[in-house]
Amino acid sequence: MKFSNPFQKKSGTEAKVVTRIAPSPTGPLHVGTARSALFNYLFAKHHGGLFLLRIEDTDRKRSKKEFEQDIIEGLAWLQLPYDGFEKQSLRTDIYTTYIDRLIDSNKAYSSKEASKEDPTKTAELIRLKNPNKDITFHDLIRGDITFNTAELGDFVIAKSRSEPLYHLTVVVDDFEMGVSHIIRGEDHISNTPRQILIQEALGIERPSYAHLPLILAEDRSKLSKRHGAVSLSAFKSGYLPDAMINYLAFLGWNPGTKEEILTRDELIKLFDISDVQKGGAIFDIVKLKAVNKKYINRLDREALQERVISKLPTRVKQLEHFSEEILNSALPLIRERIKTFDDITALAENGELDFYFARPNYEASRLLSKDAHDLGQVKVYLETLHSILGSLDAGAFSEDSIKAAVWDFATKEGRGLVLWPMRYALTGLAKSPDPFIISEILGKDETLARLSAASAKIK
Repeated sequence: MKFSNPFQKKSGTEAKVVTRIAPSPTGPLHVGTARSALFNYLFAKHHGGLFLLRIEDTDRKRSKKEFEQDIIEGLAWLQLPYDGFEKQSLRTDIYTTYIDRLIDSNKAYSSKEASKEDPTKTAELIRLKNPNKDITFHDLIRGDITFNTAELGDFVIAKSRSEPLYHLTVVVDDFEMGVSHIIRGEDHISNTPRQILIQEALGIERPSYAHLPLILAEDRSKLSKRHGAVSLSAFKSGYLPDAMINYLAFLGWNPGTKEEILTRDELIKLFDISDVQKGGAIFDIVKLKAVNKKYINRLDREALQERVISKLPTRVKQLEHFSEEILNSALPLIRERIKTFDDITALAENGELDFYFARPNYEASRLLSKDAHDLGQVKVYLETLHSILGSLDAGAFSEDSIKAAVWDFATKEGRGLVLWPMRYALTGLAKSPDPFIISEILGKDETLARLSAASAKIK
């Protein structure tokens, strides 16, 4: 019995390469599954093939609609479009046909056995007749792998003719969907001999296999919740999808080039499954942030401003002088200080963005630098700064012109003694950006007003 691939039938083409990602909706989309999806996508597109999504939801008790939606939304966020979609829960009749075929051909049998849930009751189980032989398959990453299947016994492939189990459904679906290459995590290696036995019993052609290295935590244990965020959704608010794609692509794969920032088209062009490593890949959040930072630096001003505004708390947007014009002027400084967009929220919550939109409130003693002890002298410095900057043309009130005007005076008196109170008067913060660029962002009038306010604090 020959079954056609519905996806190729719809498109009218016969793709030589078809890959799939087949997650179970029993939890949020894991970064490891997202990496597997990416490798399947890159491999398929490199060869001009198809990339399919199959939701394996035959476990009715644990499968949840919200997790299925999380998977779909995660792939959409990563911008990994799939060429076909199936749900196993809608394919029971198809599996029953294959079960009947196996039983009718004497390759499987039905038996009544004690129920695992309740030993006092019996349950029908469908078992595959195991020929108890060695199975060797070629892994595109690991080479030839051999299993002796005798220890598997006659293993269960269905609870009944209408209740298929994982190994059978995977084999049937991969065949029906025309999957040519099964690219999945190395934790599935032990599943492969069972699935090959089912393929042989059905007379199904064996697909090619490639088992990816697991994603590991820094302690080289399997990445799990105890190591922090592991679901893809946890990264959506702070990271750019292109940055996540770029980072995941290099988790266990390297094209052999020095360049680590690659576009999607470049990844597709360069991806070769033989370049995937065998050993585990370490998930390094510091490295991920560094990659994200590079992508943030590539954002144009309009896109960055939109992201910043979306992350600012309402409190900041309600400050007296908040405006998108001032925010736009502050963008270069904000861009410099963030590696993820969640850093914007952290800066705001720490009060490190308030000074752009409201005059700071502080005690006069804060205007003293660590080497200064005389507030009266600080008052003189502030008044002199006010005079110097007041002489500048408002239209040319730039970082460079401000620095040029102030520098000789600050050098003569002591840069720390002069520039510390200038910085504090403008921001009210012990740590803040360069006072010259802050002055440019605030503009001449506001800069002079803050210097005057600081001077007035000193009686």
